[in-house]
Amino acid sequence: MNNIIDPPVRRTVLVCQHQACRKAGARQVFALFQTSPLPDVAIVPVQCLGECGNGPMVLVLPERIWYNRVNPDEVPAIIQRHLQQGTPIEPMLYPKFHSH
Repeated sequence: MNNIIDPPVRRTVLVCQHQACRKAGARQVFALFQTSPLPDVAIVPVQCLGECGNGPMVLVLPERIWYNRVNPDEVPAIIQRHLQQGTPIEPMLYPKFHSH
């Protein structure tokens, strides 16, 4: 019997992988999140987040923090500032859901 218990997940990062987001680089965005694993964060590819044309889209749960047009160069900042330090990056937030 295997008694190994996975650590609890504190956050889930959804990365859209729909066609429009993939054309804008979502595969690379997803891959970069995966290469920097955090023990309490699940990185999950999703078919569509319903915001086509604004991607790559990233949604951080449970806070419901949306990032739009995420480019690969921005992934390390999201990992460090938001996922590790707990501070969403205001200038990168999707204005449809977050007013600055």
